[in-house]
Amino acid sequence: MNANNGEERIVHEVAMVVPKRTREEEEEGDCVEVLVTELKKRGMVVDRDVGLADEFLKVAAPLETLESAAAELRIRKPTRLGMDLPFEVQGSEAFIQQPDGSLFSWFERFRCYQHLLYGIVNCYGHDVTLKLDGREICWAPEESLVRKLESEGVIKQIFPLHDELKRKELLRTWALNWWNFTNQPIDKIYSYFGAKIGVYFSFLGMYTQWLLFPALLGFIVQMVNFGSLQYLVLPSFFVIATLWAALFLQFWKRKNAALLARWQINCLVGPSQGYRFLGMEWSSLPFPKELTKNLGNEKFKEKEPYQRYEWFAYRKRFSNDVFVIISIICFQLPFELAYAHTYEMITSNIIKFVLTAVYLLIIQYLTRLGGKVAVKLINREINESVEYRANSLIYKVFGLYFMQTYIGIFYHVLLHRNFMTLRQVLLQRFIISQVFWTFMYGSLSYLKYSYRKFRARKKKRSEGGPSTGKIQIASRVEKEYLKPTYSASIGVELEDGLLMLALQFGMVMMFACAFPLAFALATVSNIMDIRTTALKLLVTLQRPSPRAAATIGAWLNIWQFLVVMSICTNSALLVCLYEKEGKWKMEPGLAAILILEHILLLLKFGLSRLVPEEPAWVRANRVKNVTQAQEVYSKQLLRSSSSEFASMVKPEEDNNNKN
Repeated sequence: MNANNGEERIVHEVAMVVPKRTREEEEEGDCVEVLVTELKKRGMVVDRDVGLADEFLKVAAPLETLESAAAELRIRKPTRLGMDLPFEVQGSEAFIQQPDGSLFSWFERFRCYQHLLYGIVNCYGHDVTLKLDGREICWAPEESLVRKLESEGVIKQIFPLHDELKRKELLRTWALNWWNFTNQPIDKIYSYFGAKIGVYFSFLGMYTQWLLFPALLGFIVQMVNFGSLQYLVLPSFFVIATLWAALFLQFWKRKNAALLARWQINCLVGPSQGYRFLGMEWSSLPFPKELTKNLGNEKFKEKEPYQRYEWFAYRKRFSNDVFVIISIICFQLPFELAYAHTYEMITSNIIKFVLTAVYLLIIQYLTRLGGKVAVKLINREINESVEYRANSLIYKVFGLYFMQTYIGIFYHVLLHRNFMTLRQVLLQRFIISQVFWTFMYGSLSYLKYSYRKFRARKKKRSEGGPSTGKIQIASRVEKEYLKPTYSASIGVELEDGLLMLALQFGMVMMFACAFPLAFALATVSNIMDIRTTALKLLVTLQRPSPRAAATIGAWLNIWQFLVVMSICTNSALLVCLYEKEGKWKMEPGLAAILILEHILLLLKFGLSRLVPEEPAWVRANRVKNVTQAQEVYSKQLLRSSSSEFASMVKPEEDNNNKN
């Protein structure tokens, strides 16, 4: 549903894939017909498309249907009073609209669709027999129809559909708009894809914009021969890059806060601040039920089971972290050191390039295998919320990729001390890794889509289709069904784009003195990545299911860690000033570099205090909303207490009058 110029435009936003009927006559109690009838009873609009091998039910929900579902779910939305309240149909005018003018965000609409679809239950009080091509399916009372048909294989998949008008608009203003470089319609991206993808592209665009200055400066430092001034230019570039990184992270926090305020998303308690009591019922806290039973009145007895459970959860997470660290040391570290030693022994540049490419392919497979193990470890942990689970997985997987990406480079820095070899390794790794990820996440989805279309045409031809000529897939919904789904390579909580950006940021920052040109290469790579990822989301992938994410989460802590690491690594590079013949030496300037390192560390942490994390207008709006909420609650409390007092006083007065 979308509203344009006051008129409601029905948009089919969800599709269901069911088998294509093999019999021409319609059976009584046909499960697909029953499903369509029940969907319409729930107030949804259903259109049917017949494809080459399957039938597709396109589902749309008018505004009235979405409002009823949101009221049943008690979705909390911001109001004009400054408070988040459960949605009610009668007071819908009091709730603030989205940036695109709609009442519900894509995440809220998708929740309503799920509630409407899976809320279809057997209310007839007896078993209902459903039929499909001779099969009989028993639909029990109070059983969800959609879940039953999914378990029986009747519903093959339920997936979001693209809105063609908005998709074409985003193609024109975003994916194919190369002249704007880093400018993106962030509000439209948020409205169409949800907060998680909107925040990611906002971060990527701002990061790329900020890269333009160090990219130009790094290009000059790399290409111009400063002669004897090189000893002064490199430290100056290092200081500028460090201050740039610290300021960028602080100003991203400000922009993120502004985005959340503009999108009306409240993030009251962060994932690192313990249990999220705000907006959560006590019964929904992640403690097992046996801990809440038989709690005595004494404070010690009440605290003891919770403390025992808390420390048990910490011990599980700590043991998993130790297991990951030991695995890296025992399995990945020897492989990395063997590659670095072999690379140093080879003299041919071509063989070195091939070795690096083969090494990166092997290590990607091994690292993904380690990521799968990390996911299984996370499933055994006791995490307090979805944010804790996501952060735990991010830290473990990044630890694997951090070792994979940088241990070989550290080997060259500490053992061989060959400046030209280090620069060559950085250039080769940067180019190969960027080409690899661009092919893997850009071309692979298109190849999967093309292969699925080929297999669908081949199956149709083998089932009696035309033997000559090309079989066309005319249905748009069938084309979307054949597209790959948008998913992370390791876990649902892990965003591949943010992982690659963190590794890129570490590469350009930790070795800024050795390879200043990396900033320029990263800028070009990010500009290409914005457009290619946009095309992939809009053309070669199914519309992603919306995911709630107000910030980039644990990745911000990882970027802060990389800034601190870059201060240490670049200080080590500056200590080892290279001679004309390319051999490094340990003097002069050791004391000066150590002092510079400590000053930069102080500046880095000082800037986090000097630059506010949110704009003044955001703080003012929050204070205003809190004040309005307090006034409303206080008036409501006074009215309720006055009515209770009056009800208590009136019987006493009646008794006195009788006496």
